[in-house]
Amino acid sequence: MNTLTTSGVQISVKTNFRTDLSEVLESRYFFNYRVEIQNTNAYPVQLQSRDWYIFDSLSEAKYVSGSGVVGEQPILKPGETFTYSSGCDLQAEIGMMKGFYTFINMDNGSLFEVIVPTFKLEYPPKLN
Repeated sequence: MNTLTTSGVQISVKTNFRTDLSEVLESRYFFNYRVEIQNTNAYPVQLQSRDWYIFDSLSEAKYVSGSGVVGEQPILKPGETFTYSSGCDLQAEIGMMKGFYTFINMDNGSLFEVIVPTFKLEYPPKLN
């Protein structure tokens, strides 16, 4: 699990290769990633948006930006955690994702960015 804390918000990411959703012979590799977001600040925060950079070693990098995550803009009180799962497909056996979330400090209205730690997307047999 990759973990990083920025501006009092801790992000942890764990990945999983999905054999059931992948078509290896057709160069389609599907990965799930689980993100845990914990507010370690003394004030509530709300996730506003996400920005992702997705690197696939056999195709052009993709940039994804949008409101919230999985259709939600969760509010986290001090000490609270929000967890969600999503997925990504690649044409290559190896890739990676990185990015950031934009949050709002619910006490003073200021926006701040929280970095998502870079995480690898790797087809397990390729690592042998």
